[in-house]
Amino acid sequence: MRDIAGPTERTELAGLTKPAGLTEPAGLAAVEHIVWDWNGTILDDNHAVVHAVNRVCAEFGRAPIDIESWRGIYRRPLRDCYGELLAREIAVEDWALIDKLYHDTYHGLLDTCRLSIGVPDELRRWQAGGRRQSLLSMWFHHKLVSLVEDYRLTDLFARIDGLRLELGGGSKAAHLAEHLAAQGLTGADVLVIGDVADDADAAAHVGAQCVLVTTGVMSRQALAGRGVPVVDSIAEALALLPA
Repeated sequence: MRDIAGPTERTELAGLTKPAGLTEPAGLAAVEHIVWDWNGTILDDNHAVVHAVNRVCAEFGRAPIDIESWRGIYRRPLRDCYGELLAREIAVEDWALIDKLYHDTYHGLLDTCRLSIGVPDELRRWQAGGRRQSLLSMWFHHKLVSLVEDYRLTDLFARIDGLRLELGGGSKAAHLAEHLAAQGLTGADVLVIGDVADDADAAAHVGAQCVLVTTGVMSRQALAGRGVPVVDSIAEALALLPA
């Protein structure tokens, strides 16, 4: 089994200064269902992401980057993001190679990833209150289901959906609509918690609330541009909901 990050690994958030120009997050309306993102939200995989991106950089003759550089350009569609990273138009054959290089490297580092601070404790507290949650990721479905099981988290989720296509990089909006419909939910029923602007865009597409966490691959400034609350941890995200 994989190690699970324990409560002793919580960071001290008190005293951190918010960047100038950002407002404090507003409260949320009560919901009984949360849709969680996986990579960068529940799974702390930033180092694996950077290594995988740099494998792509090496193949295309580009100097390696760090997490802050990746956060500065990350966006969807990912094909456009890589076009900026590599300073070239991404042809079909380029995209297939990028996808393979990235995922081969990333998958090879999965054993070095850990759960984000607050997982699974915060999710279990939510479940213990008689409420529901599900998992929606743009990562490949069969790998997602297997990894969630490895971390012994499957019982937390009413439904788990990943990407069922051969190549990644598309929008999450249609996938979220299908995810909710499969559970008999509407956007008004749920809160989406994720780490990238695409999570907020998908939530807006279905009329759901959203909170973004700064734990993933997008800068706080880019997240704040979506007009939803932006916080630094899962615990902070859940604290915005009415008691």
